[in-house]
Amino acid sequence: MNLIQVIKLAVAGIRANKMRSILTMLGVIIGVAAVIVLVSLAQGATKSVTGSIQGLGSNLVTISMRNTPITLTYNEVMEWKNRPGIRGIAPVISGNVTVKYGNKKYDTGLEGTNSEYEQVRNTHVQEGRFIMPIDLSFRQKVVLLGTEVSRQLFAQGSPIGETIKINGINFKVVGLLVEKGAAAFGSNDDKVVIPLTTAERVMNSKGVRSVYIQAATPGDVDTVVAQLDNYLYRKTKNTDVYRVSNQVEMLSTVNQVTGMLTLMLGGIAGISLFVGGIGIMNIMLVTVTERTREIGIRKAIGAKRRDILRQFLIEAVVVSGIGGIIGILVGALVSRIIGSLMAVEISMSLKVVGMAFGFAVLVGIVFGMYPANKAAKLNPIEALRFE
Repeated sequence: MNLIQVIKLAVAGIRANKMRSILTMLGVIIGVAAVIVLVSLAQGATKSVTGSIQGLGSNLVTISMRNTPITLTYNEVMEWKNRPGIRGIAPVISGNVTVKYGNKKYDTGLEGTNSEYEQVRNTHVQEGRFIMPIDLSFRQKVVLLGTEVSRQLFAQGSPIGETIKINGINFKVVGLLVEKGAAAFGSNDDKVVIPLTTAERVMNSKGVRSVYIQAATPGDVDTVVAQLDNYLYRKTKNTDVYRVSNQVEMLSTVNQVTGMLTLMLGGIAGISLFVGGIGIMNIMLVTVTERTREIGIRKAIGAKRRDILRQFLIEAVVVSGIGGIIGILVGALVSRIIGSLMAVEISMSLKVVGMAFGFAVLVGIVFGMYPANKAAKLNPIEALRFE
């Protein structure tokens, strides 16, 4: 008996018991759909966080001073630009402020920085201009608004040229930042940016505690980190009061965490497929019992053991395969619905779909083997006597 005939017999056996076959497939459908939905969510989260980190700027090195009265001066930091491998430096003074326009008030974050922030942090304006060196030299009271702050104060109108108050001090709006969306640690759009020298007065803070440095090339990042780490250790004599980190380390950490999350979610969903496989085995065992006499007749007229084995094994694989296909369609639909309702990024790859379907077929083979083997081993005389 050729393979096509065996497949036809297997399909006929499934069609003869439609409701039973559908219920058997249900476990596989749920398992495959769960794998696709959960893994796609995890991969979407990874892609979103990775994009946010990369959007902070290319070849980025970050310095932060913490738990120490020691600070860095603006001139001291800018002298680092003479070091090899450094393209740009953006010192930052940050804090929380209240902004006001007319009778509208809004609490937001403030960053005081220089003109190189635009290049180093990959932050540009969609309207107006960025901070210029002259703004720092003359402590100009100019401000750039994030899109969220602009919406809160000006709705859909243009803020350029308007005057707002920051902690009670008048500032002229000279730029509207390009919208970046949510980041891993908050929104990039919920902030205002002013010259660093002006921020020292507004925040009543002297000295710099955060610095963003752009390395000239990806290959220079490690050299820059080593240089600055050595400089800060000589200055502070304590490695616990400062941190020098880079984009590669951040991405590596994120990929490790999200990779573990993806495996965990995939494993949880895989349990559903395992349960579906047990369901296939149970139904196939019942089918073997019900068709014992049929098996005996087929053996009596010349069917070989391998023909019986192939028929029942293919029947199990067809059930799991059809369940896998339906599960893929259900998983894709549910993923799309979740993505639109929850406004989260979904990343469904062909690799995930292929693995889910392949695992579903494997489940059919593994759990269909025992019932198929049991059917193939039946003694034809005993099978013919079975009532």
